[in-house]
Amino acid sequence: MTDLTPATTALVLVDMQNDFLHADGAYGRAGQGCDAIAALPARLARVAAAMREAGGWIVSTHFTLVPGKGGEPFISPHLTQLRPFLGKGDFAPGSNGQALIDELQPADLSVEKVAFSAFYQSRLEWMLHRAGIETLIFGGIVTNGGVASTVRDAHVREFHITVLSDGCAAFSDDAHKSTIGSLSTISGISTCEEMVAALNGSASS
Repeated sequence: MTDLTPATTALVLVDMQNDFLHADGAYGRAGQGCDAIAALPARLARVAAAMREAGGWIVSTHFTLVPGKGGEPFISPHLTQLRPFLGKGDFAPGSNGQALIDELQPADLSVEKVAFSAFYQSRLEWMLHRAGIETLIFGGIVTNGGVASTVRDAHVREFHITVLSDGCAAFSDDAHKSTIGSLSTISGISTCEEMVAALNGSASS
């Protein structure tokens, strides 16, 4: 593990939102979930605590369904096909469903996203530069969707990147493993325990 400079490092929590993870959220109500995703909050909470203790940043991305007339959300055709249960009120701006789960609160910086990548048509890059953040540690969901797309966009923007191999998950274990393998060509790969140890070391040095 490369030495970290916490003041310029952020843990990026990709879409760890109530509508994805809480039993009363949009996915929970529809019976959509898996053990790998359900295991993430406890692991990432330890990384987040170590990041805060070391003096680093917590950045949260929030998938958002923008409401149109009458509150009906704009939903991309591919998402309508994949997740036909999504509807009015789900992932709505400012809603409890859109919010970061309690186990990982609070975030220092938050950004709404309307596509897989949190950099797409958002203020994320501007915020990271204003905060002086140069290194991004990624965890969240899903590995082959929002995580991978945001990591690749961070790479072309020349951020230093590490992906937490057991701090991300997908609905398919095969999709998760193959994505981690492909991301290893542009990113460091670490476990949550290794990252906690590195952050604890940086805090005590």
